[in-house]
Amino acid sequence: MTGFVFLDKEEGMTSFVAAKRLGRIFETKKVGHTGTLDPMATGVMVIAMEHSTRFIELIDNHDKAYRARFLLGRTTDTLDITGKILSEREVNVSRDEVERAVLSFKGDVMQLPPMYSAIKKDGVRLYELARQGIEIEREERKVSISSISLTDASEKEYEIEVYCSKGTYIRSLISDIGEKLGTGAVMTSLRRIKANGVNIDSCHTLGELEKMKEEGTLSEALMPVDSFIKYPEIRVTAPQAKRFSNGGGLDINRFGGKKEPGLYNVYSPEGRFLGIGEIDGERTELKVKRVFVG
Repeated sequence: MTGFVFLDKEEGMTSFVAAKRLGRIFETKKVGHTGTLDPMATGVMVIAMEHSTRFIELIDNHDKAYRARFLLGRTTDTLDITGKILSEREVNVSRDEVERAVLSFKGDVMQLPPMYSAIKKDGVRLYELARQGIEIEREERKVSISSISLTDASEKEYEIEVYCSKGTYIRSLISDIGEKLGTGAVMTSLRRIKANGVNIDSCHTLGELEKMKEEGTLSEALMPVDSFIKYPEIRVTAPQAKRFSNGGGLDINRFGGKKEPGLYNVYSPEGRFLGIGEIDGERTELKVKRVFVG
């Protein structure tokens, strides 16, 4: 089965294991995903099945949204509740102070990636170095927080909802909030509620997918490539469709109408999805970006 599956990953499972289990449900070994989640995190994972794995990099929406809880008064080496405690401090701040600190991070901010992350340094992932007790210098990165709000509060534990750009580390954001308050903070839970334009309400758990397989309705959970990755459409003639499917570029002057540079979903005369093409800056040719094999 070729297409995308929207998974609600459960806690305590790595992204690799989640994708592998999904592959077993769909009886395929060829699976990929558009972004990892830590084992303690739950929520949206977009999983590509079979030939759709070749289209992952062409997904145009990389913004994400999270709901996260955090505890004030503690810091750890992993920036979350599972790590080794580095410090514990007294907490004497009001909800209003916490909310003001949270809201101050809206917009473009500089963020230091945590050592416990999948970023590679000289071919080695940072978390592998961190597990050996090795800490290296990292460069701060600019990330964008389009929306952030305090959604729940108790004596020391709080919840935030964050809409952000790709590459934003919520653990680092929470740590920075704690430092701004002078108390320190660690993330206690994380749920991704949106990724690649997919909301959590559209996702299925592994248990739900296994039940759908038993009921013979598993195909309903599979999103066709061109239904998920949507660019402007170009419909070509039968000879052009054959050439495109064989990897050949097409003269855009034969399409009719002005076509701007960019990516396009390409269809045969009967409406069959052929793949994604790209019109170059010279506006002379539709080049093959990906051919669809269904």
